[in-house]
Amino acid sequence: MDINQLSKKIENKLLKDTSIKNVKIIDNTYKHLKHNSHQKGKYHIKLEINSKILKKTNRIKSNKVIYNILSEELKTDIHSLQISFI
Repeated sequence: MDINQLSKKIENKLLKDTSIKNVKIIDNTYKHLKHNSHQKGKYHIKLEINSKILKKTNRIKSNKVIYNILSEELKTDIHSLQISFI
């Protein structure tokens, strides 16, 4: 799966959650290409999620919500996930 397909899939899944109003997906994979742990075909993704509810929620709980939504992608396509709530 390429980054454009993955980004669209992530966006569609996250926006199904009614508390999420908008999501910005940033591919930071290029920053990690020379790392020993780099895995070809796995991406380093940063998410900026607009959700008043998740922003007010405990950080661990709000991250768990996102990890649950993206559980399959985390197994197959995402090496690293950075999440910020705005």
